[in-house]
Amino acid sequence: MATKKPITLSINGSEKSYEVEPRLLLVHLLRDVAGLTGTHIGCDTSICGACTVMLNGNAVKSCTVLAVQADGGEVLTIEGLARGVKLHPIQEAFWECHGLQCGFCTPGMILSAHQLLQRNPKPTETEIRHAIDGNLCRCTGYQHIVDAVQQAAKQMRPKTKSVRRKA
Repeated sequence: MATKKPITLSINGSEKSYEVEPRLLLVHLLRDVAGLTGTHIGCDTSICGACTVMLNGNAVKSCTVLAVQADGGEVLTIEGLARGVKLHPIQEAFWECHGLQCGFCTPGMILSAHQLLQRNPKPTETEIRHAIDGNLCRCTGYQHIVDAVQQAAKQMRPKTKSVRRKA
C-alpha cells in the first residue's frame, strides 16, 4: 500500500485538505471523498468528457488527472457554478433550450461551454461545436446543446445601451 500524500486544494471556492493515495484520480476524489457527484464517470478513458471540471481555469477531464497533481489548485465543479439557488446563465440556457436531455453529459458540457465563453464571449456555431467536441452526448442530439451555448453567450454579454445622437 502506498503512503498517502497530503494535498490542499480549493473546491468551488472552499479550501479543502485531504490525505490521498498517490494514484487516486481527481474524479474519484471529487465524487467519493468530497461527495460532489455532479462530476460523472462515463468511460474512464478520457473519451467521453463526462468528468470535465475546471482546474485552475482550464477545462480538464478529471479522470486523467491525479488528485496529487491538483494539489494547490482551484477546482470548479458543476456544483460550484450556480450561486445558491440561482443557476448560472449557462445552466439556465441548457434548461430553457432543452440541452439537458438525459443529463449525464451535461456537467461536462456546461463546464466546457463555460471555458469557451470565458475566452470567447461571442462564439460561432463552429467554435461551439469545436469547444464541446471532447464531450460525448449519447442521446444523439447536439443541436439543443449548441443552441443553449449560443443563448448563454447572448445572456452573458454585457448589455450596451444605444445612444441617440441629436440632429
